[in-house]
Amino acid sequence: MAELLHRLGTFAARRAWTVILAWVVILGIAVGGFLVGFKGLSSSFDVPGTASGEVLEELEQSLPDFSGASGTVVFHSEDGAPLTDAQRSDITDLAERAKDLPDVADVIDPFEAQQQLADQQQQIVDGRQQIDDGRAQAEAGQQQLEAARAQIAEGQAQLDAAGAQLAAIEMPEEMRAPQLAALEAQQQQLDAGNAELDAQQEQLDAGIAELDENQEQLEKGAELASYAENIGVVSDDGATALVNVSFSEPRLDLSQETKDAVVEHFEGTAIDGVEVAISTDISQGVPEILGVGEAVGVVIAAIVLIVVLGSILAAAFPIVTALVGVGIGAMATLAFSGVTQMASVTPILGVMLGLAVGIDYSLFILYRHRKQMLQGAGVVESIGLANGTAGNAVVFAGTTVVVALLALNITGIPFLGLMGTAGAVSVAVAVLIAISLTPALLGLAGTRLLSKKARARASLAATGEAGAELGAAAGTAPDANRGLKPMTNVRAILTAIIATVVLLVIAIPSMSMRLGLPDGGSEAEGSTAYQAYVLTNEAFGEGANGPLLITADLPEGLDDDGVLDAQLAVASELASMDDIDAVAPVAVSDDNRLTAFQVVPVEGPNSLSTETLVRDLRELPPIDGDIALGVAGQAAINIDISEGLQDVLPLYLVVVVGLSFLIMVMVFRSLVVPLIATGGFVLSLFATYGAVTAVFQWGWLGEWLGVHNPGPILSFLPVLLVGILFGLAMDYQLFLATGMREAYAHGAPAKLAVAQGFRAGRTVVIAAAIIMVAVFGGFIASDSVMIKSMGFGLALGVLLDAIVVRMLLVPALMHLVGRGAWWLPKWLDRIIPNVDVEGSALERRHPVHH
Repeated sequence: MAELLHRLGTFAARRAWTVILAWVVILGIAVGGFLVGFKGLSSSFDVPGTASGEVLEELEQSLPDFSGASGTVVFHSEDGAPLTDAQRSDITDLAERAKDLPDVADVIDPFEAQQQLADQQQQIVDGRQQIDDGRAQAEAGQQQLEAARAQIAEGQAQLDAAGAQLAAIEMPEEMRAPQLAALEAQQQQLDAGNAELDAQQEQLDAGIAELDENQEQLEKGAELASYAENIGVVSDDGATALVNVSFSEPRLDLSQETKDAVVEHFEGTAIDGVEVAISTDISQGVPEILGVGEAVGVVIAAIVLIVVLGSILAAAFPIVTALVGVGIGAMATLAFSGVTQMASVTPILGVMLGLAVGIDYSLFILYRHRKQMLQGAGVVESIGLANGTAGNAVVFAGTTVVVALLALNITGIPFLGLMGTAGAVSVAVAVLIAISLTPALLGLAGTRLLSKKARARASLAATGEAGAELGAAAGTAPDANRGLKPMTNVRAILTAIIATVVLLVIAIPSMSMRLGLPDGGSEAEGSTAYQAYVLTNEAFGEGANGPLLITADLPEGLDDDGVLDAQLAVASELASMDDIDAVAPVAVSDDNRLTAFQVVPVEGPNSLSTETLVRDLRELPPIDGDIALGVAGQAAINIDISEGLQDVLPLYLVVVVGLSFLIMVMVFRSLVVPLIATGGFVLSLFATYGAVTAVFQWGWLGEWLGVHNPGPILSFLPVLLVGILFGLAMDYQLFLATGMREAYAHGAPAKLAVAQGFRAGRTVVIAAAIIMVAVFGGFIASDSVMIKSMGFGLALGVLLDAIVVRMLLVPALMHLVGRGAWWLPKWLDRIIPNVDVEGSALERRHPVHH
């Protein structure tokens, strides 16, 4: 590899314009691919096979109107007074016209919905009054019937007495017969009257039974409605109204153009005295990839480069190559957005990594070349040697990062795997540019890379008049380490203990880390999504910002009354649970097999109580023995994604660390050095987790960092930090430990070799770390809490790992282990290839000629 890179570096230095033109063509192809293939990004995330995903699939089949995305538009009077009739009319008109927008399935006018709710309440009141009136009429009818029965009973008694009297008198039969016939006729009249009264009684009883049934149904409906009392679309003070917008497309398939059209529709028409805010489900767009913060980070990187390299021209090269790499990586990634669904943060990760490693990798090669030129080496010869030595280390360092990022695909989570692949592409491009475009630019620059004073010193070194002195100044000649002594054992022990304790203390908050996805409350304070969140929270309660969608699978063969009974049983069970503010049935499928409910939690979608509620709902046994529940909604989706990511984190950590451990064994030809490097990384990783938790979940330093509403940590951030920070940590480990190994291989005692390798690599590693911290830190200024947390985690992770672990802990442990650090079983030594990362063999084949 080293020899191949030497040839590539020499070729690039001699054929600089050919190499530059080739990269310009590649950049042009990437831009062309972007212009043709870019189809937009998604602001939503998904994990396949989750419980909420299964619920949404069931809804899509049985209740398709409820399977699409949805969001709210909040209207609020600026003076806090109730909305006027004119303002209400304008809002209604906007809502009505929004139904014609693309992919919009329905828009609910809040005032019409409020009136319908009021009408329903009035219907219940009216129904109860009608039933009471009916019962009063029935009671009066019953009294009339009883009075009529009393009259008939009195007539029967008189008739019976007359019959008895007739029977007691003796008279001829011919005289008795007419009287008996008269009595018989009267009896028939009385019997007819009784029959009529029986019929009326039966009719009256049927009416009372119907009243009882109607009252039962009415009370069931009233009870069902009572559970939904706290769900509102117009606030109690009349100053705030919610327009609900539902889409025909599912959340993941909803295009940015559709959401932008809705935003433009509602914000484009101003209503006097009314402010409008749109929930994050609709208004959340693709965050800016580059902004002021990123520009400041690049400026800081440029200042560090000028200080380390001593000239503006030299400092410009790493930035130019990094920007070219970022352009190619980002454009190439975005070109595939039409082929696969791509999250909005995917290209941002590539930009972060491309900038940071692009500058660093170029710096490593340029720094080595500059040192060699200060010793008097020829330009082309030095470029080839720098590419074969430092460039070789760059290739292996980049390989570690690429392996860690590509391993994100083993998580089985598509958007995360795609992010890892995009990041790996950016890092791979940065490596290729570092080992080809950087040598080409160095070849064009020639000796102008050095300042006039440095060129004069290099000229003296080339003639041999001051070679030893200047070589020592450059830090590479044998005399450079004259008088250098290893640290004392006491210092090494104290350094190791203090560094470990510091990292463990910082890691303490990670024990309480919760994962989630940002909601409207995490958006920038001036954003429409944040305003919508706050207004909804104030007018309707926290839970209104994150309602849950509950489905209930009903038994087969239920009629409408049976469905109502089942809905009441489910609603009653739900309403009895803690942390539920309201329950409302919203739909029943045509076959009466599925019913859906809107459930409003007491607290917001990212609260611990809502998270607990979702889990409790999923653990409920079937209601009435055969009604199983499903839980969906944004809060449930967030929980599913977070749990899915949390579950794969241990496996991912094992795979990444395992693969990289094998790479380091091959590079360092040691078992102890990779163990120390990996252990140090685990410490710095959990310290980073702790700091991120303290800032973004606990709210520490929130005012300084723009975290105004602390909440759960971005669900995929811990996994990303593992992949990225491990790769970057191994970069610094490689550049420090290879120097130590080189010194040890050249005969220096093990403990002295640690000091010599540390001195040789500390300047460039510190500079590289500061550059990475500056570049990643620039993303903290982003309005997007996702990007802000990624930038903070990466910047702090690099700082802790590079300074505390690589510059303090690792040298101290290497010193204490001594010769044992380079122990490798003979059988293993024979089977692993000798990659010669430090390029010792190359230097022997291609010595620098002064």
